[in-house]
Amino acid sequence: MVFEYLYPRRNRVLQRMQRWPHHIGLAVFNALCMYLLLPAGLVGIAMWAEKNGIGVFNRVDLAKGLDIGFGILLLDLSMYMQHVLSHRIPVLWRLHQVHHADQDLDVTSGLRFHPIEAILSLAYKAIIVCLFGISPEVTLGFEILLNANALFNHSNVYLPGWLDRCLRLFLVTPDMHRIHHSIDQREYSHNYGFQLTWWDRLFATYQQSPKLGHIEMKVGLQSPNGQMVVANTWLDLIKLPVYKKNNES
Repeated sequence: MVFEYLYPRRNRVLQRMQRWPHHIGLAVFNALCMYLLLPAGLVGIAMWAEKNGIGVFNRVDLAKGLDIGFGILLLDLSMYMQHVLSHRIPVLWRLHQVHHADQDLDVTSGLRFHPIEAILSLAYKAIIVCLFGISPEVTLGFEILLNANALFNHSNVYLPGWLDRCLRLFLVTPDMHRIHHSIDQREYSHNYGFQLTWWDRLFATYQQSPKLGHIEMKVGLQSPNGQMVVANTWLDLIKLPVYKKNNES
């Protein structure tokens, strides 16, 4: 937040106070919902799986460094796959469009998710943790990294070109992820990664830069009739999943 205030990449469409209270309020509501449904959280699930010998890593002896590396890679790949599916499965896209309808992109955009999508994401990660037997320590570390990187790569921070290129060798940067929030479907169908850039490169969903450049490109979501979808209040965000994807029948 401090860096995007001091070194902004793009001019804002809306003032912070028109968006931030609603984004933060939605994040708090989502956290409450997930706490009520799963008080122990994802780490509690990992502890339960470890105690009961559930999952691949709990049945196979691996060197400590290997289980950490494989655990983080598997979780990150799983998040990439979830993100791709949230664009390609209509009912998931209806929920995920809450995230894409933001007319600006800044650090709070990383908090803007529909409660049902947040709950489904938690359930999906719980399945992955149990399936592979990922340790509580790795699970906790990944959650911290994932959330920190989601805030970073949604931020409106200017990075020098040389630094952006270096970071993109492994880490999703704000300029890379911003392309995914373009109103152009050909662009928002790229750069799905939240953390590591490798999956987009491996599965041919990587795009280097937007067609119109980062300053001129429009961020947000268009309805099928070409109108910008406007959802700036907390209630708008909850009610938003009503528009179809442009190519959805």
